[in-house]
Amino acid sequence: MRVTLERSNLLKSLNHVQRVVERRNTIPILSNVLLKADDGTLTLKATDLDLEVTETTPAAVEQSGATTVPAHMLYDIVRKLPDGSEVMLSISEDNGLSLMAGRSQFRLQMLPESDFPDLTAAEFSHTFRMGCTDFKTLIDRTQFAISTEETRYYLNGIYFHCVEDEGAMMLRAVATDGHRLAQAQTSAPDGCEGMPGIIVPRKAVGEVQKLLDDPDASVTVELSDTKIRFTVGNVVLTSKLIDGTFPDYNRVIPAGNDKELVLDRATFASAVDRVSTIASDRGRAVKLSISDGQLVLSVNNPDSGSAEEEIAVGYSAEPLDIGFNSKYLLDITNQLTADEATFMLADPGAPTLIREKTQAGALYVLMPMRV
Repeated sequence: MRVTLERSNLLKSLNHVQRVVERRNTIPILSNVLLKADDGTLTLKATDLDLEVTETTPAAVEQSGATTVPAHMLYDIVRKLPDGSEVMLSISEDNGLSLMAGRSQFRLQMLPESDFPDLTAAEFSHTFRMGCTDFKTLIDRTQFAISTEETRYYLNGIYFHCVEDEGAMMLRAVATDGHRLAQAQTSAPDGCEGMPGIIVPRKAVGEVQKLLDDPDASVTVELSDTKIRFTVGNVVLTSKLIDGTFPDYNRVIPAGNDKELVLDRATFASAVDRVSTIASDRGRAVKLSISDGQLVLSVNNPDSGSAEEEIAVGYSAEPLDIGFNSKYLLDITNQLTADEATFMLADPGAPTLIREKTQAGALYVLMPMRV
């Protein structure tokens, strides 16, 4: 193998693929990135056996070939090379990878290409294509509610499925950790009808989210029973799906909450942030005392003191005192984009439904706390 390419192209590709590689590996080959030079391109591939990223970048290939070298070390070397430099990669006579750029020269240990695992051997039954912005919105609005509790592994990702909502087919994303639930949806793209409901793991969600930055680009999504593949430009990300059954989340979404609280989102978020300064890290509870036209937020912490703030709201039902985790409240209000937010309440022990007054695509459910 002998290939030359611009540092910026190599760095960009390495940045995408090396993030998948775990810092500590019991299997040496999983610490490496696969480099394959052929037909005017250099293809880089990395995997952790659950997730695989492949990226192709233009290169001057003098001699085709393939090998694997330590991913993080190669990335660090290329990152520290001067801007604008040309990088030449070649397999040396003593069976190491030689990297030359200007007056810098490195030699890296290699492992054979044949040892590198392949995750992508699968038949994909469903394929659809949609704008990166639309897909990123589904992730952005639900990702915060993914559970980190490993025992409930089926909640450690976002559940994607197609549903019919008011006569229109929608692609819906749902995440929950048992304390809060986030749901977002967008018009279903052609090809996703009949797709199975799938749970995309947290790590894959985080990686694909970083690939969706270009608002003018589109993402191609391919599905099988066990895997999902995302293609954005010249980057291909393949992930195993979580093998589990997502709970019937519709049972959690309250339908009979009749007390409507309408408030200014930014004012409310600032007030929650201020009063929760007093809250203990363990409890984080903030009490909402709601009465005709006003809301009093209060926090009492025996160890540090108390805080109280009053804001004007739209509310005409009977007075209600209810408590929430302040961090969860802020997480949800940060996802809302409209000026006004609507809270549909029932009683101090029942889940609360939160949504934007103008936005039909997203809703949130939050369980109350005792205060």
